Amino acid sequence: MHAMDLKLFRDFRRLWVQGVAIALVLAAGIAVIIMSVGMSRALNETRSAYYDSNRFAHVFASARRAPDSLISQLRDIEGVAQVETQVRSYAILDIPGRAKPATGLLISRPELGEPLLNVPLLRRGRWPESAGEAVVNEPFAEANGFLPGDTISVNLNGRKRAVTITGTALSPEFVYTIGPGALMPQNETFGILWMQAEVLDAGFGMAGAFNTVALTVLPRTPLEPIKDAVKALLDPYGAATPVGRDAQQSNAFLDAEIQSLEVMAWVLPPVFLGITVFLVNMVMGRIVQLERSEIGLMKAVGYTNWEIGLHYLMLAALIAFLGVGIGWGVGSWLAQAMSKLYAKYFDFPFLVFGVPLSIYALSAMLGLAATSAGALSSAMRAARLAPAVAMAPPAPPSFHGSTLDRLADLLRLGQPTRMILRSLLRWPLRAGMTMLGMALAVSVLVASNFFPDAMDEIIDTAFYQSNRQDMLLLFDPDAPETALEEVRRLPGVLQVEPQQYHAARLIYGSYEKQVPVSTVANAADLARVVDGNGQVIAPDPFGILLSDRLAAALHVEVGDTLTVSFESGRRETFEVPVTGIVTQFFGLGAYFAHDTLNAMFRQSPRVSNVNVTLADPQAAEAFQERIKDVPRLMGTINMTENRLSFMETLSQNILIATTVYGILGMIITVGVAYNAARVQLSERARELACLRILGFGKGEVAYILAGEVLLLAVLAQPVGWVIGYGVARLMTEGFTSDLYAIPLVLEPATFARASLIVLGAAAVSVALVARRLGRLDLIAVMKTRE
Repeated sequence: MHAMDLKLFRDFRRLWVQGVAIALVLAAGIAVIIMSVGMSRALNETRSAYYDSNRFAHVFASARRAPDSLISQLRDIEGVAQVETQVRSYAILDIPGRAKPATGLLISRPELGEPLLNVPLLRRGRWPESAGEAVVNEPFAEANGFLPGDTISVNLNGRKRAVTITGTALSPEFVYTIGPGALMPQNETFGILWMQAEVLDAGFGMAGAFNTVALTVLPRTPLEPIKDAVKALLDPYGAATPVGRDAQQSNAFLDAEIQSLEVMAWVLPPVFLGITVFLVNMVMGRIVQLERSEIGLMKAVGYTNWEIGLHYLMLAALIAFLGVGIGWGVGSWLAQAMSKLYAKYFDFPFLVFGVPLSIYALSAMLGLAATSAGALSSAMRAARLAPAVAMAPPAPPSFHGSTLDRLADLLRLGQPTRMILRSLLRWPLRAGMTMLGMALAVSVLVASNFFPDAMDEIIDTAFYQSNRQDMLLLFDPDAPETALEEVRRLPGVLQVEPQQYHAARLIYGSYEKQVPVSTVANAADLARVVDGNGQVIAPDPFGILLSDRLAAALHVEVGDTLTVSFESGRRETFEVPVTGIVTQFFGLGAYFAHDTLNAMFRQSPRVSNVNVTLADPQAAEAFQERIKDVPRLMGTINMTENRLSFMETLSQNILIATTVYGILGMIITVGVAYNAARVQLSERARELACLRILGFGKGEVAYILAGEVLLLAVLAQPVGWVIGYGVARLMTEGFTSDLYAIPLVLEPATFARASLIVLGAAAVSVALVARRLGRLDLIAVMKTRE
């Protein structure tokens, strides 16, 4: 090895603690890149492979009852590649040995051959061969312990029928499987059943007809003309507006998750890389300052400016290699852990896991670029030093009386405190950068720890203020309001409230959204509209009430007139004023008063949902046993279980996330505080030794060393709070989609918790450096040349 190589490794060994502290900060940024970008790529590639192999459709449409004679016309639409029609309907499932019912989505299979589109993948058993058989989706079977040969009862349009399970399957349509009205997968109480077409045709009066259609299109074919053509054909038969993959429920949830990973990749890594630049710059600047005589000697014996500059860049590169290696390992482990977590919520038959080599290469280049950027100015300064100048000690700093001294006299500050304040004013740029580094640590903790408070507000608003019912019963859309009396007579019922849901297109100028419009009962107490401030809002009887994100998407304000084109009932179009806008976190809500909608449709009162509260938990079992036989009932949602499942899942995920980000915040703080204290110790060792010789105690000298870093840590707190607020706002905006929004809730405890973690980590870091004061050889330090 060359002499410069030996010096390089000797310097790195001497500075290994500082190098590791910087490498850990860099590793945190690299790990986030590997985890977020790697997992988003993995989900994208898994989805693409799954969709392609199982022919996931591009366009989805539904109708009340469309004749099979339309199939040929659908195939003739220009640009359409394949067409698949089916009969689908929700039904109540009675599971033996269990009181509470389940809801099933029944899907017909072709009478001849295999499905053309959205092909289910058989995982166990066989496909149905007779009328009394069905294949269920694998998560539903696993949650209930079903095996081929088990039997359940299906309520086919009011008539119970025993069905034997012949196998389990997965479908690209149901990667994220949630029932109607649910917020998260509840595999125990919601399942998909594939049955022979003749069974559903007979059970729901659909012989020679279909109610759903899926289409694939030729490459590079625009979807809008095809959706318009499909709607024109199906419109006379009660069609809803066709949608593409982006609005298909399962795919939309998957898109939202991938979007959140991409937001994380854009927001967090720049923070860690920026701190790495600062730390490397601080340490390398001090190294060059301490090695002036060595630099002069190397130039005197013939080393070129290029070789000397490259030497210091290589020292920074060693830190980069260490940080990148740690980041790769931690990032790969986190990506694998997240893949297991995703396997619980996304029902893929396989996961194309494997972070692409390009992501590893990109992260390595970013890490090397960060350390190189931090070391570049110091390397250039070392290269420009003339040998004669380098061999001479640097000029000592000039001290002058200042306003600070007069202020210190006025406040009667001691000499150690004056020395701390003078040091800050003597090197304001370094002090400012140190403070900024610790402020960024605070910001990371603030920006990550607002999630628990945000989730608390979402849960309180969505479950305890808006949706306060115990059960939600889903009826046929044309059910008369007399269904309320049938439900009221069931055992244990305390309250009932009617509700209707209708698919509609809301149009304002050139803006359009397809959303479900729901009704709110008069003096509603169970299913209410509550804004972000907890205020109950009742829809005006002469207008429509919109959620804030829906209003923003349509670019409407209160007082604007909106066109509402209903796709159910009489399928009429109305011009209605926007009478209110409320903040909501789930979905794009649009609300009419219940009586107003019945009057608009010129119909006798009807219901599609019934909200129920029960007198006590003991009554729930008897109630659930009885509702299995309620006619026209298509499904149930146990809102109590839904609430508990949502809260349990969130609490687990939040605990993991806050722990990870807490560790990252401490890594940043330790990296900044430890290196700042070590630089101070190396710069002021002679000065501190003089103080010890002059009679200052160890505590006073340690106070001078630690006081500057801790003072900067305290000053960094409000700066970190402001930056953290901004980062949290960026994250909430990035996570917002049509499916949900995360409120920006920052409680004082969030700021306090972040500050305590950073101040505690800073104190520990400085204490580790201060311990070295006791081991200083005062005589050796005094002999060193300034």
